[in-house]
Amino acid sequence: MLQHIKELSDFGLVVLIWLVQLIIYPSFTYMEKANLIAWHPKYTFMISVVVMPLMLIQLSSTFYLTYINFNYILLIQCILIALLWASTFLQAVPLHNQIESGIEIKKAAKDLVQVNWKRTIMWSIIVILNFTARFTT
Repeated sequence: MLQHIKELSDFGLVVLIWLVQLIIYPSFTYMEKANLIAWHPKYTFMISVVVMPLMLIQLSSTFYLTYINFNYILLIQCILIALLWASTFLQAVPLHNQIESGIEIKKAAKDLVQVNWKRTIMWSIIVILNFTARFTT
């Protein structure tokens, strides 16, 4: 059951990150400065309400499953999740803060798209590893 919850959170996050990467973040680069500054705090609050529970479920379920049923696929996923959390809070969050401060927001929006590619790839690998685990066990 926990494995299914983990896989659902993984899948939800990969769908969400691809939407963010291909649609949401690029749209920031087209918005007028005043509109982006007004919209961005609402966006970050609303997206956090969706993303943080999924990320916490993914983190806790993956680390717990690795602890009780160690295998290398889960270990790789744990490493990727740790890297995702680091990238989120050390790279993406500061860029969001820069947008909210109104300082070089167009550059920050473009940088956000670039930084987010790493996260998009890592979440995609996590889901691919889920399929790999299903077909190799």
